[in-house]
Amino acid sequence: LDNLNSYYDVQLKKDRLREIQKIDKEKKFHFIEQDLKDTLTLQALWGKYKPNYVIHLAAQAGVRYSLENPSAYIDSNITGTLNVLECCRFNKPLHLVLASSSSVYGANTAPPYSEKHVTDAPVSLYAATKKSNELMAHTYSHLFSLPITCLRFFTVYGPWGRPDMAYFSFTRKILADETIKFHNNGHHRRDFTYIDDVLQGINLVWPNPPNKQTPPFKVYNIGNNESVELKDFLNILEKTLGKKARLKNVEQSPGDVLETFADVSALNSDFGYKPTTKIDQGLQKFVGWYKEYYKI
Repeated sequence: LDNLNSYYDVQLKKDRLREIQKIDKEKKFHFIEQDLKDTLTLQALWGKYKPNYVIHLAAQAGVRYSLENPSAYIDSNITGTLNVLECCRFNKPLHLVLASSSSVYGANTAPPYSEKHVTDAPVSLYAATKKSNELMAHTYSHLFSLPITCLRFFTVYGPWGRPDMAYFSFTRKILADETIKFHNNGHHRRDFTYIDDVLQGINLVWPNPPNKQTPPFKVYNIGNNESVELKDFLNILEKTLGKKARLKNVEQSPGDVLETFADVSALNSDFGYKPTTKIDQGLQKFVGWYKEYYKI
C-alpha cells in the first residue's frame, strides 16, 4: 500500500513495483494505491484482508523537506500512523512492525547510539514525528496488548533508493558535472546501512512478536554498526565512478545531526543480526544499478 506521492520521481516508484511483479511468480503480491490519511478506505481494506502481520514503512521522509512542508509530515507520519494503529486495534494482527529512524537520537553526543539512550531532544520535525510514532505505538501496545516492534533505521542506501538522499544525488551530480553543496566540509558522519542488511533485520524481526514481555513492545536499531565521515564516503564514491566531484562548501543544514552510529548489539543478541555490506561494496552495487537504470 502506497500513495505514490510526488515527493520524488513517481516513475521510479512505478518501476520498483513492476520489478516486484516480475519476480512474483506465484502472484502473491498485490499493490493498492492508497493514502493512509483516508481513514474509511483503510478500515475497509483492513476488514477485507485481515492481515496477520503488518510492516508499516510508509512515511513522509527527509529532514530538510520538513522545514519546507511540515504539514506533510503531520498528515503522513502522525495521522497516517494513528490510522494504522487504530486498524490494528480493531483487527488485531499477530505483529506490527513500524519504521522509526536514527533521527530520534537528535542531539545525542554519545555514539554509538543505543536503544537505552534518552531520545527526547529531536532537532527536526521529521525526527519529532518518528519519536511520536514510537510513543503512540507504545501506548497502543500497552492499552490493547498489541505486539509492536519499532525499528530505527540508520541511513538506508542501495539500488532503487530515494533520489533526495546524498549518495543518490551525489552520483547524479558527479556524472552530470554539476556542483555538489558540501555541508560542513564533509565532517558529518553517517552509519550507512545497505538495503540488503536492512531487509535482513526486518525479516528476522517480523515473524517474532515480543509477546514475552508486558507490554509486548520492543525497539531495535538497524544499522551497519560503523560510522563513516562524509568526505571519506565521497572519496569512495568518486573512486567507484572514476570521476571527481565539483564541490561548494556550505554551512551545516538546519535539522541535520553531526553523526549517526548504530549500536546493533540488541538485535544481534536477540536475533543474530549481522550487517555484512561495507560501504565500498554497497556503493559499487548502487552505481552498477544506477548506470543500468538510467542507461549510462
